[in-house]
Order: sequence, then structure tokens, then C-alpha cells
Amino acid sequence: MLNTALLCVVGFVSAVNAQQFCLSTAPISAPEENFLTLDNGQLLHLSTNLIWMRCAIGQEWVGESCTGEAEPYTWKQALELSVGYQFNASSNWRLPNIKELSSITERSCTRPSINTDLFPATPPDDFWTSTPSLTDAERAWVVAFFNSSNSIKEKSRTVFVRLVRTALPAERDID
Repeated sequence: MLNTALLCVVGFVSAVNAQQFCLSTAPISAPEENFLTLDNGQLLHLSTNLIWMRCAIGQEWVGESCTGEAEPYTWKQALELSVGYQFNASSNWRLPNIKELSSITERSCTRPSINTDLFPATPPDDFWTSTPSLTDAERAWVVAFFNSSNSIKEKSRTVFVRLVRTALPAERDID
């Protein structure tokens, strides 16, 4: 009986924690006006001149949202995946570095710590960066979209991936 009650409480807490929580009094770290919506699931981050995939790898942009399940990869798989990755007629996609990926976090929110209007259905979990650890060759940096934190993880772990590319001059000058 106690196990059943405990399971129900844990299940309830998990369901409650599935909702994004944002502090209304905190400053917005990644405001929507810093992004320009492009066609087919892409965003131009105006302050960095980077074009982001709105969906994690494994998800698909359909209409106004990301559908499907994000797929986790090891660090090596994520790097290999990004080489020559084709999306919306572009093949210059790459794994972002720690500074780039951190630039799209919304630090006033948790679970996930990202603007879900811009990046819908983002898993509130770790995402790989291309930045290796300087102190441990077996680890690389991740950004946790649970709470906007950064940490190093073993490269053999599987975590999520979102790719980025540098905007071409013609893409930057969109009116």
C-alpha cells in the first residue's frame, strides 16, 4: 500500500515537473525580438548571426511546431552527423560551441530553459556542444536545457543535438 501511494506521489510530481516554469520578474535572456523566423523550421539569431534549427535532431518541423522524438547521440556521433548534414538545402550545419548554444538559453525559465515559442518541444535535458573539455580528453561540454547550466559529460554518453550554421550575407539582409 505504501509503495502504491509513493508511486502515485512520484508520478504526480513528475507530471507537475513536466511543465515549463518561468519567473515573471526575471529579465529575459533570449527575447523573441533577437530572432528572425525563417522558412521551414529555422531561426536567425540576430545578435550572433547564427541560424538555428528550431527542432532537435530526430524531430521534424511541421507547421508551427516540432513533432516526433529527439534522438540522443554520443559526442562522436553528433560531430559526424553534423558533417555534410542536409537541411533546407543547406549543408553547412555544425555542432555549436558552448558559447553559441548557451546564447539561446532562457535563464528565466526551467524545464526547458529555452523560449518554447521559438524552439518548441525542446527536451529539458543535455545537448552536446563541439567544445571538448580541456582537462579530460574523454569529456565534452553540454548545455542543460533543464536549468541553463553547463557541464562536462563523458563523450560516450548519449545526449541530444541541435545544429547551427553561420548565416550567409543574403540571409542576414532579409527584410
